[in-house]
Amino acid sequence: MSILITGGAGYIGSHSCVCFLEAGLDVVVVDNLSNAHPESLKRVAAITGREVPFVEADIRDQSKLESVLKAHGCTAVVHFAGLKVVGDSIADPVSYYDVNVSGTLSLLRAMVGCGIKNLIFSSSANVYGDPLELPLKEGHRTAPMTPYGQTKRIVEQLLEDLVESDPSWRVTAMRYFNPVGAHDSGQIGEDPLSTPTNLMPIIGQVATGERAKLTVFGSDYETPDGTGIRDFIHVMDLAEGHLSAYRHLMAADADNRFQTLNLGTGKGYSVLELVREFERASNKAIPIEMAPRRAGNLAVSFADPILARETLGWEAKRDLKIMCHDTWNWLCKNPKGYAV
Repeated sequence: MSILITGGAGYIGSHSCVCFLEAGLDVVVVDNLSNAHPESLKRVAAITGREVPFVEADIRDQSKLESVLKAHGCTAVVHFAGLKVVGDSIADPVSYYDVNVSGTLSLLRAMVGCGIKNLIFSSSANVYGDPLELPLKEGHRTAPMTPYGQTKRIVEQLLEDLVESDPSWRVTAMRYFNPVGAHDSGQIGEDPLSTPTNLMPIIGQVATGERAKLTVFGSDYETPDGTGIRDFIHVMDLAEGHLSAYRHLMAADADNRFQTLNLGTGKGYSVLELVREFERASNKAIPIEMAPRRAGNLAVSFADPILARETLGWEAKRDLKIMCHDTWNWLCKNPKGYAV
């Protein structure tokens, strides 16, 4: 019995593979490598001492997914695969709906064809949109501000409708906030194939000399230092959250057939706080240029993680200092990322 991990060669997927394998579970990875490196899975094998079965395939390829599910005797799916760059989703919404929504439909059809009805879906705090109140609870209204966020909301609704139509399904949607950090071995970490848009990889490029400075968009928010505040969460805490969700989902007495859970720390840190902590971790100065706010950027966003703690017995353990230390360790050991 195996667990199919879609997008398992990517940033969060590869770290989750480590957690699942170290817990003694068997996994098989499907990834089209559009934003991932096959080298990451070799590193996962080195960390865990276990080989990772890998099939290069697109989640829109239903027949290939069915063949993988059958060949490996899968009983559950953890679904990370998808497009995730917010700005790109605004420029090219068709591709985002195609991959994120149509791709999930293909996966669900493949699962139905194989009689598999256990799914953990990688959603996002982007479904909330501009917060009406903080911290963000799962019951907060959803009002995504971008096509990316809309695709996540649509899939959540699709999954809820699916479970309502067929009570034998069990689905958990994980709404996570801002993943950063790397495995403490420094062997796997974040290495986007395209130009990074997330804050931490950009800070890392400044620290390693690939960029001259960090541009901070917005210095006049109603926050203590004027910069935006986010809930940064260590990628290994996220990975452990997915493992906890899997165990809960597969428990014989699991009572919630469909549920959404926040994965966050419950603490917000400003852009400048993250920069200063990274400077301490790396002993590097991060030159900053302030720029006007970008349309659609939120002033403050952070999670209420209580439901995940109560439901899964999970909570984030790694603080901002560890997030920055592990990121810098990854960068020092892999100045060119996974390139060999």
